Order: sequence, then C-alpha cells, then structure tokens
Amino acid sequence: MSRMCVVAPHPDDELLGAGGTILSAVQNGSSAYWLIATGISEKNGFSSERVAQREKEIASVSETVPFTETRRLDFPTTTLDSVAGNTLIDGIKQALESWRPDIVIIPWKDDAHTDHLAVYNAAMAATKMFRAPYVNTVLAMEILSETNFPRSPGFAPNWYVDISDHLERKIELLRTFESEFAPHPFPRSEDAVRALATLRGSESGYRAAEAFHLIRHRNG
Repeated sequence: MSRMCVVAPHPDDELLGAGGTILSAVQNGSSAYWLIATGISEKNGFSSERVAQREKEIASVSETVPFTETRRLDFPTTTLDSVAGNTLIDGIKQALESWRPDIVIIPWKDDAHTDHLAVYNAAMAATKMFRAPYVNTVLAMEILSETNFPRSPGFAPNWYVDISDHLERKIELLRTFESEFAPHPFPRSEDAVRALATLRGSESGYRAAEAFHLIRHRNG
C-alpha cells in the first residue's frame, strides 16, 4: 500500500484540497501523514481561546481521519515568505525522510496566499529525485479560496481522484474548522466544496472528484 504525505500551509488546506483522497487512501489500507507548515500562538497576536481551539481542531482531524502521524513546523502563519528558504526546506525534508512517502501532495504554485507559494517552492526542492528517491508521485492540490484566486493563468488539473463515497465525510471533517467557513457565497463554504467536487466529477466521469496537477510520476 502507498504512503501519502500532505504538506499543508495551514490546517484545513489538506482537507479542502485532498480530504476525499486522503480518506479513500486510508480506507484502502494506505498510510497518510499530515505536515502543517504554520501555527498560531499568543506571541503572534492570537487569543488563548483561539490557540486552544486550533489545537483541538488539529487533534480532532488527526485522530478522526486517522493520520498515521501529524507533524507541525509551527512557523508563524502568513510569514512564510520571510522565512529563510533552507529552513523551510529542511523542515519538510526531515519529515519526508522520517515517513518516506511515495506520494506527496503540495499546494499549487499560483495560489493567492504567499504561504502557499513558499510551501510549494520548499516542497519542490525537498522532493527532488536525488534528495527523496522514495517519492514516486508529486501532486499539487486545488484549495478553495486560494487556487481559484490565481496570480497567473489558472489551475490546470490533469489527475482526478474519485471521492464519491467520501464527499460527505470530507465536509463533516471540514466543519471541525468552524472559524474558517461561512455560508455561501463565501469561498470556503459547504456549497462551494460540493460544487467543486461536482464540477471535477463531471470532468472525469465520477459523481464527485478532487482534481490535482501532476508534477511528477514514475512507476515505483
């Protein structure tokens, strides 16, 4: 079975972009690992209540999926563009070397949030063939409210995963992140999640799907 690692700039990105894919992989006996690049703290201006809520959210999702392991790099959120590139690369490399996944899922390079671009660049460096020869597949995921607000021509999906049996569970898990969602037409809403899954399903012949951009693939 495969070993899948999802590199998320922020908690909830992994579910928005690849929640159904993760659930499907785990159901089929694969291992899933969650690497979160950023964190929040009182030192960086967040209330103790908000920090405690975020800890509870991460623990709940980690246990419910379930992820084999969750690791946090805890760089301050919204500041990854000011973190030395090698520092972020090294954090991702250490996690990958520990888990040795054959599939790595990362943000798309043209997401609107600068944290996403920083993670994309660092993950691309960390998954170079000579650094991580155990990685056979690298996929960029589609994250609502970031990938659909591109800085350049939009997301180009060329890899689809059937999540027809996992869409409702994905949405249930997304409800864990209460502060990140709002009613339609807010871009992170249940309506938007369903609509995107339906659209990607119609493109690929499934009732519901998640779409990715395949960056690299080889037979393992």
